[in-house]
Amino acid sequence: QPIEALALYASYSQSFQPNTLSATTVNGEFLEPERGEQFEVGVKANLLEGRLAATLSFFDISQTNVAATDPANANFVVPIGRQSSQGMELEVTGEILPGWNILAGFSLIDAVIEESSAFPNGAGVRNVPDTAANLWTTYEIQSGDLAGLGFGLGLYYVGARPGDGANTFTLDDYLRTDAAVYYRQDDFRLGLNVRNLFDVTYFESGVDRRGAVPGDPFTVIGSISISF
Repeated sequence: QPIEALALYASYSQSFQPNTLSATTVNGEFLEPERGEQFEVGVKANLLEGRLAATLSFFDISQTNVAATDPANANFVVPIGRQSSQGMELEVTGEILPGWNILAGFSLIDAVIEESSAFPNGAGVRNVPDTAANLWTTYEIQSGDLAGLGFGLGLYYVGARPGDGANTFTLDDYLRTDAAVYYRQDDFRLGLNVRNLFDVTYFESGVDRRGAVPGDPFTVIGSISISF
């Protein structure tokens, strides 16, 4: 912590995760466990007299023996010998003004397959975009007859990314807008959330050309909650 508002950090970790017993190769063989290694360095800062917190991190992650859908037979898996991800992430959270809160994030990631007998070496990792960003902000009236009435707006951007391990097709980038209106007093809360406000058409993820998962259309969810 070189100055009071700034802190530096570094971390190293290893991971171990057994592949599921239901995931077998076309020959009926089980995959060896997936292993990972991560290096990360970053900086944390307190801004606006502590009302806002920001974290900037840089990372390098490598994984071995990752289970992937067999491109020749979607009912089975093949191991990716090694894949890696390098990039940076920025997160900002806090209260800019009384009642006005913000949560924002931005990431740049270079994720590639380095060793594989089933996919091209150097291919992008399925469903991992180069760029992603999000912003969620709310404002709640603090005083007067409308105290407790709040509004929220969210923007979520996901860049173009490979739709399968072989990179035979690309899922387009998209920008989704969410919104919310709520009212709360003491232990009572009434809310209305809107997902995909402008009803954009997009795909959240893909396995192959027949298995791309579309995002939700315009959706409204109402909620009432009482705490006691």
